[in-house]
Amino acid sequence: PQPVPRHGVDAAILFSDIVVPVVAAGVDLDIVPGTGPVVAEPVRTLDDVRRIRPIEPADVSFVDEAVRLTVAELGATPLIGFAGAPFTLASYLVEGGPSRNHTRTKALMYGAPDVWHALCARLAEITLTFLRVQVAAGVRAVQLFDSWAGALSAADYRRFVLPHSSAVLGGLADTGVPRIHFGVGTAELLGPMAEAGADVVGVDWRTPLDAATVRIGPDKAVQGNLDPCVLFAPWPVVEAEVRRVLAEGAAAPGHVFNLGHGVLPETDPTVLTRVVELVHQVTAR
Repeated sequence: PQPVPRHGVDAAILFSDIVVPVVAAGVDLDIVPGTGPVVAEPVRTLDDVRRIRPIEPADVSFVDEAVRLTVAELGATPLIGFAGAPFTLASYLVEGGPSRNHTRTKALMYGAPDVWHALCARLAEITLTFLRVQVAAGVRAVQLFDSWAGALSAADYRRFVLPHSSAVLGGLADTGVPRIHFGVGTAELLGPMAEAGADVVGVDWRTPLDAATVRIGPDKAVQGNLDPCVLFAPWPVVEAEVRRVLAEGAAAPGHVFNLGHGVLPETDPTVLTRVVELVHQVTAR
């Protein structure tokens, strides 16, 4: 939690590798330096899907423990839970690792939709259990990341992805915790993503928040969306961009200020602190 008091942010997020729950489900997977997650036996058939077992809370007891320890250390600062969405997890498993074009993923979607839906249904079940464990351990909100959904058309998203993301987010409705849904490069998917059941839709830096909220609808808050690269500009530029994002976010019924994606490793931490201070200053008025 060290960065939390350092920067004075309003919440923390439990951020771990996106593939943790599928490893807990028995998938033989290795994190290769310079590459990322690599799957020993990629999923291509129904028999492959059947080998991925559902998980029980005990399978991710280490996540339960990590959440409880972090919540205790954070005190009054809320912790946000984290999980990868079924499409992104499925793409890793089908491709065998990271992919630029998601060729095998799309070939399976189009050519063997029964296998695709069986895989995503199993991953939705695993992800839901994974997030419910985090809620039970004390997270105050959850965020579902669909990092690769931007590779899809809106029609394909609705047919092949929306039902499974909805199963995860809908399965959390009884917990009472706010649900955030985020993807990268999803400007054309913001409408259908908003239908998946989240309370807040994350928006990357490519789409202004006032335009995004028109696509998302008037009943959803937005999260985002300062370009992380802006933080490398001179401070007057950073300040102007932060104020622009805040002004555009005012068009939505609620706005969680955030970067449009993660913090780049080379970012000067003092700039992050100044951004938080500026956001608090402007929104306190």
